Amino acid sequence: MTLPDVPWRRRPGLDALIGALGAARFVGGAVRDTLLGSPVSDIDIATPHPPQRVVELATEAGIKTVPTGIAHGTVTAVLPEGPVEVTTLRRDVATDGRHAQVAFTDDWRADAARRDFTINALYADPISGEVFDYFGGLDDLAARRVRFIGDPYRRIAEDHLRILRFFRFLARFGDAPDPAGLDACTARANDLMALSRERIADELLKLLVARHAVHVVAVMIERGILRPVLPEIAGVDALARLAGREATSAIAPDAIRRLAALLPGDPDVAESVGARLKLSKLQRKRLISAARPLDAEPRALAYRIGPEAATDRLLLAQADRTGDVRALAHWTPPTLPLTGGALVARGIKAGPQVAHLLRAIEEQWIAEGFPNADRVGQIADAQVREADSSV
Repeated sequence: MTLPDVPWRRRPGLDALIGALGAARFVGGAVRDTLLGSPVSDIDIATPHPPQRVVELATEAGIKTVPTGIAHGTVTAVLPEGPVEVTTLRRDVATDGRHAQVAFTDDWRADAARRDFTINALYADPISGEVFDYFGGLDDLAARRVRFIGDPYRRIAEDHLRILRFFRFLARFGDAPDPAGLDACTARANDLMALSRERIADELLKLLVARHAVHVVAVMIERGILRPVLPEIAGVDALARLAGREATSAIAPDAIRRLAALLPGDPDVAESVGARLKLSKLQRKRLISAARPLDAEPRALAYRIGPEAATDRLLLAQADRTGDVRALAHWTPPTLPLTGGALVARGIKAGPQVAHLLRAIEEQWIAEGFPNADRVGQIADAQVREADSSV
């Protein structure tokens, strides 16, 4: 099989990098996705050259490099349209389920053997496009089958994260799980507890936006895969409902929103899960917000908490609010057409009373559906008169 001559293969500087390296092949996702007809974002190159030699060869060709993972053989070449990772062929010397000690090699098959799934161990000659397949990855790709290279139990023992990667790739590419791989992941699910929560979160969030996420998460729940690290996840019904509403509303799948759908509608639970997964502050805030009830008219809610958070609550609501979601997509929250200075000009003494009146005016403006500046002026005059009469 030959890799098609797709646009990413003609990225500026890529030919120069290939020419400088000499011995090199495209590997992994770029090859896999090209054969599937999917877009390619990241390009990875494998080479038998040790990393220091890669730096020397690239530098001689005028290509800047960054030693992003040089201890593990990875050097990043900085090209005009984005970075390309160049990694020396490797074999595992020792593994502990989280990290691997590697030794460099010139054996392409040995490098392929240390990779996780057959569909990720495909290489392609950058000149001829010839595809090299050492473990049946092409057949698995044609069958949309996610299969471990070698013994699944051994591969999981080498890196426990491969449990989640199995399901993530299944959600993205697979039509049916490989039975041996599924059984191994089920048996070794407790191994996930040894992983950092950041690595778990990274894989889970990627999985949740994949094409077959709902079906795959249902399988994971049935098999108890997530129970050791996320026991709060009990069912997939809300996620299935959310995915349908996202599609109906033409809203792109969102990982944090989908995570919220898997959790009970309880801000305290959302806060606990967000902290456990070490999500960013913004992600935690959004997860907690999504767990709160829909307690306001859509535009009022969007004005107060932002359109994104309001969309989350609308899509996660028990009742179908997809019509409101579509309407909100074309609405930009306005700015209150009144300032504190305008109240001072109306005779209000500068100080706390100005802020109090502004809040009262804003609340009435929201309740009336964000009327124009003339109406806001009328509301302000009424509030000022009331304030004067109470003095």
